[in-house]
Amino acid sequence: MGSDSDVPFESEAEELSELSILGYPKTRRKFIKQVAGTSAAIAIGPNLLSAASLDQAGATSAAGAASDLVKVNLKINGKDYALDVDPRVTLLDALRERLQLTGSKKGCDHGQCGACTVLVNGRRINSCLSLAVTHEGDEITTIEGLASGEELHPLQAAFIEHDGFQCGYCTPGQICSAAALLKENHANSDDEIHEWMSGNICRCGAYPNILAAIKEVKTKAGV
Repeated sequence: MGSDSDVPFESEAEELSELSILGYPKTRRKFIKQVAGTSAAIAIGPNLLSAASLDQAGATSAAGAASDLVKVNLKINGKDYALDVDPRVTLLDALRERLQLTGSKKGCDHGQCGACTVLVNGRRINSCLSLAVTHEGDEITTIEGLASGEELHPLQAAFIEHDGFQCGYCTPGQICSAAALLKENHANSDDEIHEWMSGNICRCGAYPNILAAIKEVKTKAGV
């Protein structure tokens, strides 16, 4: 009987026995709490350091990006613009994002649809494929620069008269391309117009109306 009553007493004594941790006496419960706290610190510490490193890297990157900007002077629709741009910025993005000339559209962004067509020194180009910094001093004309004040360009008026558009997304590029087409004297037949306008896609299928508009302007202009 005596030995049986000693068992639970000894068990309690063991649970309350003190452990020596780093030279200090600690109970088992305190020891567990300390281990848990140390583990949390070890787990969180590197993340905090990593976050601080990322913030510092972000600030350094932003400063580096600012120093990489290139100054470019563009002449667009008769007005001069001085811009600080990333050398990788396309002419299309400079027009739309920096100068708010949003008439030129971003369609495929691969030079395949013609929605971004603008005129550079009288020649039509896909502005999504051309870097802004390469056009220092060039004469750039966008759809916004074709009209003369309140008077529409003859092609703009003809597109309206012949319903040369449906959704209208491709229309600025179509009109800019057609303006260059007439100056290039590539509108002498339906087939020639189709061929030289083939870089401008109309997903709505308004090609017959676009053709009619171009032919009317050519006839009226006598070119």
